[in-house]
Amino acid sequence: MIGLKGTLNVIDNSGALLVECVNVLKQKVNNGWGSVGDEIVCVVKRARPVAANATGNAIKVRRGDVRRAVIVRTRKSVRRPDGRFIRFDDNAAVLLNNKREMLGTRIGGVVSADLRMKGWGKIVSLAPKVV
Repeated sequence: MIGLKGTLNVIDNSGALLVECVNVLKQKVNNGWGSVGDEIVCVVKRARPVAANATGNAIKVRRGDVRRAVIVRTRKSVRRPDGRFIRFDDNAAVLLNNKREMLGTRIGGVVSADLRMKGWGKIVSLAPKVV
């Protein structure tokens, strides 16, 4: 359950390390709270430093950038259809561009299997582990 001012770790290689949620983009089903698979608008709070002589454009975001992201892990437990509850150690997200495509090319961490049901199969296929 991610709401306004909630902070999330970024687990892709877009260059951001920590983001803060400013809006949850979905229908008014859950009163402004986002869960796994929901799209949010966030501000980059901490990013990797940009090298002065960087030839490749590996770092795609800077501190203060407003971006969209999809939630991939939450500390709040989520109930699965078979009755199990799944909970992670932190809140995490993957940054998106305006076309709802991933900004990074790699994912460095565990993601929830619920993403596949919500239409984020690309994230699930790139993740090293799915729980």
